[in-house]
Amino acid sequence: MCSNHANRGVVYKGAGEVAIEEIAFPELSLGKRKCNHGVILRVLTTNICGSDQHMVRGRTTAEPGLVLGHEITGQIIECGNDVEFLKPGDIVSVPFNIACGRCRNCKEGNTGICLNVNPARPGAAYGYVDMGGWVGGQAEYVMVPYADFNLLKFPDSDQAMEKIRDLTLLSDIFPTGFHGCVTAGVGPGSTVYIAGAGPVGLAAAVSAQLLGAACVIVGDMIDERLQQARSFGCETLDLREEGDMADKLEVILGEREVDAFVDCVGFEAHACGCNHGAEAPATVLNSAMQMTRAGGAIGIPGLYVTEDPGAIDDAAKQGALSMRFGLGWAKSHSFHTGQCPVMKYHRPLMQAILFDKVDIANAVNVQMISLDQAPDGYADFDGGAAKKFVIDPHGSVAA
Repeated sequence: MCSNHANRGVVYKGAGEVAIEEIAFPELSLGKRKCNHGVILRVLTTNICGSDQHMVRGRTTAEPGLVLGHEITGQIIECGNDVEFLKPGDIVSVPFNIACGRCRNCKEGNTGICLNVNPARPGAAYGYVDMGGWVGGQAEYVMVPYADFNLLKFPDSDQAMEKIRDLTLLSDIFPTGFHGCVTAGVGPGSTVYIAGAGPVGLAAAVSAQLLGAACVIVGDMIDERLQQARSFGCETLDLREEGDMADKLEVILGEREVDAFVDCVGFEAHACGCNHGAEAPATVLNSAMQMTRAGGAIGIPGLYVTEDPGAIDDAAKQGALSMRFGLGWAKSHSFHTGQCPVMKYHRPLMQAILFDKVDIANAVNVQMISLDQAPDGYADFDGGAAKKFVIDPHGSVAA
């Protein structure tokens, strides 16, 4: 047993503030009952996500005191009695979705909407508002339930540490970007528009290339992020510039629409052109219907919420957005929303990393930081830094 260890984590204190605090060392328990199917991890890497940023900005109903962090890679230090196929010392990737493996949705592969891990709604995640109350993994140690089902064990520990900057992205953003592209129908020869050049957008752009896209166009309003997209062969659109999007696509493609559109922005979207400073939460979804060819598909891995206390109007505060849905209907578009079911993709994407078929860490510009640097990482990320901040709580990667 390891309960004599100290533990520290990144704690949400209120809008605009996080702090590093002493937190309880994890136990193999769920409330008052033993969690024999769980493991305790020594966290090797844990990433700051744009979804975390929504909470830290005060744009959700998250309560102060929440331990943040749903992108976790770690080494097992303790196993519950019912864990059969993992052992202490194994290095594993933790899908951000918590899934029981037993319910109807899990058995269908829809692990993002497990029915048994959150009493409030289908689906759960570590350290996230309304996602079941699970303790987050931006910490030194964390407990993971249903370990045999959830965890992806890396085949070789030494190789895993050599490629940890890439493998850490398997917990969320690489599968999420890939899922956005798959659900948008990206395949060999596709033309693809990616809305947003944050880490998920850049991961989606890499994923589109991996899937064989002929041309990947990324739109954003931050120079540094657009430069990052160009660094691995994407075309870019600066959305601060005025002009019709169809005209801009025609310059690049010779056509005025794309085959596939991936929304990696979500509900904190801003208007394009001369109004680019104004929040307009439905603008990406409306652009998607305008820019996607008839019969095309729109993948929406970008986060949309049911409650947004900081929204621009009363409707948006309830997640009700003003969409031109008739246009999407008229063009026979398909829309795919929701959390990525990480387990559907993480093993093949691990193989792509281990066999050097993709350079995901450089594409999203991974920046390693210590646990104590996490508040600065949140501030820099909120300022639009073209970086994916990865916390190294024990100095394991630095060593």
